[in-house]
Amino acid sequence: MLKRRRATLKDVAESVGVHVSTVSRALNPETRHLITSDIVRKIAAASRALGYIPNTAAYSLRTTRTKIVGVVVPDITNSIFPPIIRGVEDALMEHGYATVLVNTDGGMEREAAMIEALAARGVDGLVIASVHRDDGRIRDLATQGTPVITVNRRMDDPTIPSVTSDEEDGVRRMLTHLAALGHRHICTIAGDQTISTGQRRHEAFMQIAPELGIEPDPANIVFASDFNESSGERCMEELLARGVEFTAVHCSNDRLAIGAISALRRRGLVCPTDVSVTGFNDMPMVDRIDPPLTTIRIQQHKVGYVAAELLYEQMRELSSRPVPQHIVLPVDLVVRSSTAPPPAIASKTVRRAVNRT
Repeated sequence: MLKRRRATLKDVAESVGVHVSTVSRALNPETRHLITSDIVRKIAAASRALGYIPNTAAYSLRTTRTKIVGVVVPDITNSIFPPIIRGVEDALMEHGYATVLVNTDGGMEREAAMIEALAARGVDGLVIASVHRDDGRIRDLATQGTPVITVNRRMDDPTIPSVTSDEEDGVRRMLTHLAALGHRHICTIAGDQTISTGQRRHEAFMQIAPELGIEPDPANIVFASDFNESSGERCMEELLARGVEFTAVHCSNDRLAIGAISALRRRGLVCPTDVSVTGFNDMPMVDRIDPPLTTIRIQQHKVGYVAAELLYEQMRELSSRPVPQHIVLPVDLVVRSSTAPPPAIASKTVRRAVNRT
């Protein structure tokens, strides 16, 4: 059986009755605007009919670009990241780019190895969701001219552009909600302080709580080593073991909150009857857990989409080095069933649960 010849730009051009250069411009998102929409539609239809696939290797040789962007995430099993990744892909696809996704497992050494592998393969830019506040490898890449943007997290270095959410406003909204319910004894499970989300949310808690008549007590604060359920359970167990009074637990993200609720349940405590628990992010499915989680909603798809658009502008303007931008997107309070007014005997209830162990 004879192998079918691969369709070429010339085949598409002859099918439509235009010059090869017209086909090339019409199929390139960056130059498509130069061709009338009617011709673009005809060329797209002919390309599909002929099975034409652009030769990206030839494009790379001509332009030194691969039309590929690397996307780096800390934990692909964390359900907050798929909507962010989808936003990145949706934006880049509009400009003719494909993405390559890598997972770092939250480790800086693995992150460095993955980023070096992507750079060695000639990606045109990097969207990084795994960044720590101080990350020399990413700073070096940016200094060397690689377009980079961080998403959901940011570095302390202001020269690295970022798209994040309004951490301070989110904490303020949540603490205001808890205070309005009557809570004054609030514990906090803070996130990793080497990561901007953990550091900024905790900093906001310490600043805003006193404004609402909630005095932070060091005994009511515990720092999680990871942003996951197991870490949330360990932190909740530590708070219970300290025997401190509390009626609510403010968690730095949703996964920590889920772990905290599990630990409370094991001790015979019911959320929110005995203890209210809150999260941050509104990741998919937290409205389906028991109880549905009160949390702060970040714009997960939009944060990825906006980050990709900013990266695209960087990739287009390599010669001019645009001024780094830091976009902060607004957040919303989502009240569900994991928060309620504090019980009158809350502190005694918690102490009884501790004494049973």
